[in-house]
Amino acid sequence: MLDEKDKEIIRILKQDGRIGYSDIGKQIGLSEGAVRKRIKLLVDAGVIRKFTVKVGAAEGTEAITLLATNPAAPTQEVSEKIRRIPNVETVYEVTGEYDIVAVISGMSVTEVNECIEKIRRVDGIMKTNTMIVLRS
Repeated sequence: MLDEKDKEIIRILKQDGRIGYSDIGKQIGLSEGAVRKRIKLLVDAGVIRKFTVKVGAAEGTEAITLLATNPAAPTQEVSEKIRRIPNVETVYEVTGEYDIVAVISGMSVTEVNECIEKIRRVDGIMKTNTMIVLRS
């Protein structure tokens, strides 16, 4: 169960994933060691799954891809395969016409397109609908 300090740490890391433990500690009133321990526990528990660099829209390209899966293929397994593809930032399992939403980012449209092609080759994917993000 997350307490308020854990939630504050997560909020700070979302804003700046490169911030130091001591800087986080100063903001929330904990020692550097306490912050380090809490972050390790959050990572070990799977609350924090990865630290990443998010390229701004001016420097790169982002896309949202809607994916329909074959009903015979377990959606969770398909999601896991997609999650491992480079440039896939986030994967959501959703309800509706599509089963999975993947958020993709890259330094160029070409890089994003290569990622989409890899997703299309994943066993269990039947249909894709991709939208390039113009502004966020």
